[in-house]
Amino acid sequence: MSNGFFHVPVPKNEPVLAYAPGSKERALLKKALADARAREEDIPMYIGGEEVRSGNKKPLHPPHDHQHVLGYYHAGDKSHVEQAITAALNAKALWAELSWEYRASIFLKAADLLAGPYRYIINAATMLGQSKNAFQAEIDSACELIDFLRFNVYFMSQIYNDQPGSSAGIWNRMEYRPLEGFVFALTPFNFTAIAGNLPTSAAMMGNTVVWKPANTQIYAANVIMQVLKQAGLPDGVINLVYVSGPDAGDVIFNHKDFAGIHFTGSTGVFQNMWKTIGNNIHKYRSYPRIVGETGGKDFIMVHKSANPREVATAMSRGAFEFQGQKCSAASRCYIPSNLWEEVKKYVLEDLKSFKMGGTEDFGNFINAVIDEKAFDSITGYIETARKNPMNQIIAGGKYDKSKGYFIEPTIIETKDPSSITMCEEIFGPVLTVYVYHAENFEQTLELVDSTSPYALTGSIFAKDRYAIELATQKLTNAAGNFYINDKPTGAVVGQQPFGGARGSGTNDKAGAKVNLLRWVSMRTI
Repeated sequence: MSNGFFHVPVPKNEPVLAYAPGSKERALLKKALADARAREEDIPMYIGGEEVRSGNKKPLHPPHDHQHVLGYYHAGDKSHVEQAITAALNAKALWAELSWEYRASIFLKAADLLAGPYRYIINAATMLGQSKNAFQAEIDSACELIDFLRFNVYFMSQIYNDQPGSSAGIWNRMEYRPLEGFVFALTPFNFTAIAGNLPTSAAMMGNTVVWKPANTQIYAANVIMQVLKQAGLPDGVINLVYVSGPDAGDVIFNHKDFAGIHFTGSTGVFQNMWKTIGNNIHKYRSYPRIVGETGGKDFIMVHKSANPREVATAMSRGAFEFQGQKCSAASRCYIPSNLWEEVKKYVLEDLKSFKMGGTEDFGNFINAVIDEKAFDSITGYIETARKNPMNQIIAGGKYDKSKGYFIEPTIIETKDPSSITMCEEIFGPVLTVYVYHAENFEQTLELVDSTSPYALTGSIFAKDRYAIELATQKLTNAAGNFYINDKPTGAVVGQQPFGGARGSGTNDKAGAKVNLLRWVSMRTI
């Protein structure tokens, strides 16, 4: 029982290690990579207190070295989803009744484990399984996941402390109950931090969870589960299964105790799930919470007063870090005619300095895209753009999947602002540039706002403060995360809560208190 009003540690963002030559962290990460490559993992599902091995083993390969086998995961089916739901519901009462500070302590311990003994293990898993370079893995699987855990605990304490006023002779209280039923967490390949945050944020508030990661992220998801178990997470609170999307959906979305979904992935998948949930609404105990962060067609908008060097850096970093496989990655750029030649010179110089190859060589800035399906899709966009006489590929455009799924950072200059690579999400290292007349700034802002169905991230570059204010007003609904004189990627937990609207999701802001509020149902007493 709780006998005090407890204050959790005030969180600070986890420092990012540099992995410089000769550094201790570089040597430790190199060792973790070598150890991981030297063995084959046998990865079970985690249901209740059991490690479940179906015997249906599927291989896991590094995207940059697809002949190498990192290990095998045990694929499940509908029966495993049903078992996971049962385990979650059986664990619900004890977990929901556990005093909140004990729930908090588990996730704070998990953060400490990730900051300490598991830092290099989870970074190596992300580098090998998702083809992230050392720095991208560090800011994702170590720092951002640690930040999610620590800041969410702090936000949880703020929520519980938020209480109503009372009139004379009355004492009003507010309880923040977990949802009635179980939560489904469906997580993507591209961020290990998202894979960790989606199930833990709901669990932190007293919910029990069925978690299905993307198959291409299972290698690191297994490490997250090991960390949570070592931190003391009780059996059945988070149940990790490896099943197909249709199998998971068929069981979960027809279950009366389905209470909510925490999702990051494609817009099409999210819309189809929402439709299914709507069609099944009469089957559920209560209206499920539907929280999703989906696609993006993120922009860089440049004013004639901008600094060309800054714009070029935002393009090369914002578009090509992690091969453009960020939902926030810059994908379309609008540059005024007075700056284009200078910006182009700088950005082409940047691209010439980018080495491409496997993640084990820390000198490689560009690595592989996640799998063959993604490779074929991205290169299909490049070839479609190449055939359009309105386009000119001014950088990159080459690719090779013989050893790994490598695509050169590609920049397309287009004379058609409605061409396919200006409008559709590509999710790869492709940036399309439209050069507009320098005096048509306001009209181009309207073009930016109307070109894409998405509204996730975007940035404005200008030194003219009036231009910045005009862009901020005109693009009010064009991006949920809007950057001034900065690239449209790199949101930091506790500093830039992340999410967008329109076709980009429900804008429930991961890394903010509002997201945790989605996983409780309030009772006024």
